[in-house]
Amino acid sequence: MATLFSLPSATLPVSQCSVSFPYSSSSASRSGVSFFASTTRAKMSYPSIQASSELSPALPPLPDNRKVLGCGAVSVDFLATVVAYPTPDAKIRSTSLKVQGGGNAGNALTCAARLGLNPRLISKVANDTQGRGILEELEADGVDTSFLVVSKEGNSPFTYIIVDNQTKTRTCIHTPGFPPMIPDDLSETSLLSALDGVKLVYFDGRLHETALVVAQEANRRSIPILIDAERKREGLDELLNFSDYVVCSAKFPQAWTEAPSIPSALVSMLLRLPNIKFVIVTLGEDGCIMLERSVTEDDWSEEMDVDSLLESLKQRMDSNAAIPACISSTVMKLRANGVGTVSGRLFVGTAEKIPPSELVDTTGAGDAFIGAVLYAICADMSPERMLPFAAQVFFVWDDCNLQAAAGCRALGARTGLPHCTDPRLAAFLH
Repeated sequence: MATLFSLPSATLPVSQCSVSFPYSSSSASRSGVSFFASTTRAKMSYPSIQASSELSPALPPLPDNRKVLGCGAVSVDFLATVVAYPTPDAKIRSTSLKVQGGGNAGNALTCAARLGLNPRLISKVANDTQGRGILEELEADGVDTSFLVVSKEGNSPFTYIIVDNQTKTRTCIHTPGFPPMIPDDLSETSLLSALDGVKLVYFDGRLHETALVVAQEANRRSIPILIDAERKREGLDELLNFSDYVVCSAKFPQAWTEAPSIPSALVSMLLRLPNIKFVIVTLGEDGCIMLERSVTEDDWSEEMDVDSLLESLKQRMDSNAAIPACISSTVMKLRANGVGTVSGRLFVGTAEKIPPSELVDTTGAGDAFIGAVLYAICADMSPERMLPFAAQVFFVWDDCNLQAAAGCRALGARTGLPHCTDPRLAAFLH
């Protein structure tokens, strides 16, 4: 059987070399693939694949409206584990290798699909082996790829990821797709069709010119928008102006606002972005912090320094808790010195700590969290339910990756993404 992706030659045991996309030569020319539109781009149309979550008889109740639209990055990830990161001009061997689909939007929507949502994706690949593999894997997980643009020529995006076992870090070397996606690639008809019936739109900050067009139309239709603010990017400020929800990496709030602390940076974000309902900053094993804007301004609300409030909430955390939890404040006026004051609630979400000796690969950790947040918003979960649920999805993802790594050296962003039927999620979904 031919493999879907061309791999560099490797001298690894078969059990330590994994390609996630089984692909036969016959599937390359199956009748379900058609090319149309202009001479510079084409669409791939495959028979629809029903998400496995919709076929299970033991499902928890699903949100009434499960359609979400994502716009952002997809890629192929080549993940190689090494004993230690190489020095310049060194020659080393990897200890394990995995090839699978990646990209923030692709990963987050895969997570959302496995949890039971019906995600659609706007992105771009080329009509090459990698591009076909990207589409096939997404479709197999229940992601609607009918709005992806497929270029007749060029290359699909791909990333080399070096996982250092010594320092427990990963180094990513990304090659963008070519030709890049531009707004003209997405026709008005496709845009309107993609947004039809959607409850929530998600952007990972890539493809910013196309993303802005989608955001403007979503805003015109009053469809809520969630932004993944991983780091400062070109065009991100414009997208944030349309956002209702923001999920940030640990470093982003202070880098974007120049505030002296994370809590004060969250206050600054709500002041600068008046449409935001909440902002979450993920902190890895330290859980997350969320600031939710209050819909009403009460003169009688207590005023408190936001940094002091965070410390008081942390003191209420149970370090011996076996499952993720959420500690919240009441609605109050949250003051950040030198920044300003907002009315809202502060939340601290806990997460299970993974011993450093067991940490294998952090690729896709934030995407798993965002996939869970997409589900939680569609299911109208309260913050008190949403944050532990998202932390549990992350933990199941991480735990599955650890178990897989122990058995077959598996790596990657999608290896451990859970399905809604996973018993470890039952208490959070019912």
